[in-house]
Amino acid sequence: MITNSILFGTSNPNKIKEAQKILPKYTIVTPTDIHISSDIDEPYLTLEKNALHKVQTIYSMTHMHCFAEDTGLEVSALDGAPGVHTARYAGVQRNDMDNMQLLLKNLEPHKDRSARFRTIVALCISGETYIFEGILRGKISLEPLGEAGFGYDPIFIPRGYTQTLAELPSEVKNEISHRAKALSKLALFLGQADI
Repeated sequence: MITNSILFGTSNPNKIKEAQKILPKYTIVTPTDIHISSDIDEPYLTLEKNALHKVQTIYSMTHMHCFAEDTGLEVSALDGAPGVHTARYAGVQRNDMDNMQLLLKNLEPHKDRSARFRTIVALCISGETYIFEGILRGKISLEPLGEAGFGYDPIFIPRGYTQTLAELPSEVKNEISHRAKALSKLALFLGQADI
């Protein structure tokens, strides 16, 4: 069984809170907690390579059991964009509202509004890496709706629902989200790992 603490390579409080709910047996440690930077570049063109790069970089600095993730919103009519550029779609300022407005503008000429969120979680245990994927399918709304959540939540309607992620109760979002699915696979693996 893994020790009680595990390092999550992010400084995003929303992601940390979500991870802690799914991994209640572990104390989630952040790079800030141990005085290292979580601002690691994402130089690759796939979520998998970026997540692996982040977790391997963090492990090389800390030698702690750690995980990192990369998430992309992939919109069918935009050939999978914004994809790996999801957080910086409208520029390096990483502004959620700017990103949503640009996406809605780019989708105006298209009837197909289908999209999916995809999260890749990379885990590094004693130098060995493992990958877990979570996907949430849905569509892009015509305008931002709802106050909860973060990122593109106000314009993403999950398949089987009529409300955006930002309108749904947090407990529902946490059950169905792409990140929750990937983290649940991670939790299952950790629970079975003989470390």
